[in-house]
Amino acid sequence: MPHFLDRMAEDLVKAKLENYWPGFELVAYAIYDRSKVYLFNHPKFSNNPPCTYHILKWDTEFTADTIIMYEEYPTAIVNLDHYKEYEDLFSIAVHELFHGYQYIKDEKRFPDEMMGITYPLSKENVELRNQERANLYCAMLENNLINKKQYLNAFISLREKRTAKIEEYLTYENLIETIEGPAWYVELKAYSEKSPLDNDSVLKKYAQQLINKYESTSCIRRSCYSSGLFMCS
Repeated sequence: MPHFLDRMAEDLVKAKLENYWPGFELVAYAIYDRSKVYLFNHPKFSNNPPCTYHILKWDTEFTADTIIMYEEYPTAIVNLDHYKEYEDLFSIAVHELFHGYQYIKDEKRFPDEMMGITYPLSKENVELRNQERANLYCAMLENNLINKKQYLNAFISLREKRTAKIEEYLTYENLIETIEGPAWYVELKAYSEKSPLDNDSVLKKYAQQLINKYESTSCIRRSCYSSGLFMCS
């Protein structure tokens, strides 16, 4: 039995989740490995105190780190084998739980994924997009309020320039940022709370994807996660 399951149950309660995002509500969640599933907070399964979870035999329904409808209820699932440290496991669980929260709040702002297939990777758009992301990165790290405002104004100006050229594709980016950005934001806050790293080190760790020029052009969808994250910050 993983020794930190009770710790997860103590940490993943509504009162603490609201420190990451106002109104953040807890759905069901499951931590699993190749043999067992440890299911928490599911309305169709009761737990006998002091046990805080229900143990199931693993099956193929539990695959990857994601949100699924398990027994007709949104359930965040996280593969225990993917993580060695508690802060990594915990923060990913918070991330997926946020997607569950979005589900129960009837979130509708999802992008048209066909737009990603035809996304314009013109030289001009790529260069402007990388400049935009660099300014957002600098704004995030800047402590001087005047300089921070200048970086943010440059970010906004560059985004407006790109919007004028590829409006419908900027809507695609914005919708991904709206869905995934907050999930990454609560993940970062959860990781920072549990990690021995200082806040600046955590920010820089998460910011690497923001300034990775290769990823910003090779995987448009995923690159929007980090921009969405730091637009929440």
